[in-house]
Amino acid sequence: MVAVYRAPMRSRRDDVDMRATIARARRLDICGFGDVPHDARLARRIERFADVAIGSLAWTRDADGLYWLGRIEGPYFRDSSEEATDVDLIHVRACRWLTTPSLEPQVPAGVVATFARGGRNFQQTHDPAVGPQSERIWNAASQ
Repeated sequence: MVAVYRAPMRSRRDDVDMRATIARARRLDICGFGDVPHDARLARRIERFADVAIGSLAWTRDADGLYWLGRIEGPYFRDSSEEATDVDLIHVRACRWLTTPSLEPQVPAGVVATFARGGRNFQQTHDPAVGPQSERIWNAASQ
């Protein structure tokens, strides 16, 4: 079964526009998170993110409440460019995003629940139904 992750891509910096971050991620086919706060927990988050299997699926939600499904396609890398720093999307992986978003009623309930809880961490969704449901959405939309 494919692993599924929540990828909020919301900076912990208050001056970062979430729209710009998600637009960059979708434009460059990447997903990830920022560098703030830079503490001992960040190293553990990076390690867990780097260990995500290629082929795993990731959901993000934009500022308009639309859900986007992507598939992790490459290894972890650090993007220290000025544009990446501006949108606080430094720790990234290649992630091919579907070109069409999903509305909330189309999204697996377990995914909706993880976003409803809030938070800004990239994390695995453990609901056992989410993997097969997300895979069906991916397969139908990527044909």
